[in-house]
Amino acid sequence: MLSATQLVRFVQVAMAASIPLYAAVGQLAARHHAVDSTPFHVLSFVAFSLVGATIVVRRSLVLPSEAMLHFKANDTLVIDRWKTGYILMYAMCEALALLGLVLRLIGFSLGHVWGFYLGGFVLLLLFTPRAPQPR
Repeated sequence: MLSATQLVRFVQVAMAASIPLYAAVGQLAARHHAVDSTPFHVLSFVAFSLVGATIVVRRSLVLPSEAMLHFKANDTLVIDRWKTGYILMYAMCEALALLGLVLRLIGFSLGHVWGFYLGGFVLLLLFTPRAPQPR
């Protein structure tokens, strides 16, 4: 059975690997026509909100759980909270990349949406889980 850290790392790698696939699907299935910029602005606001929510989840779930795991390394409730926090952060990073795919499928160019893909990928790499060590 996988440890909590191994499970979280597996989810992280799987989600990071899917982002280049989103970009490839976007390139293959993109429509080329004039598009109103309103969806881009709306989804950009949603993307900024997702980044903010990711930071909030990290500060409110992950970091306190890591601190508690230093003292209670075998507390399953705290381990589950730590694991849930990371998976929730990764889901929001993945959603950021999916917003790029949606915009690409609507008709925006790769030049418009590359930041969504890159942002989701970089955030996934930035939030690499560290195995909490007991003190």
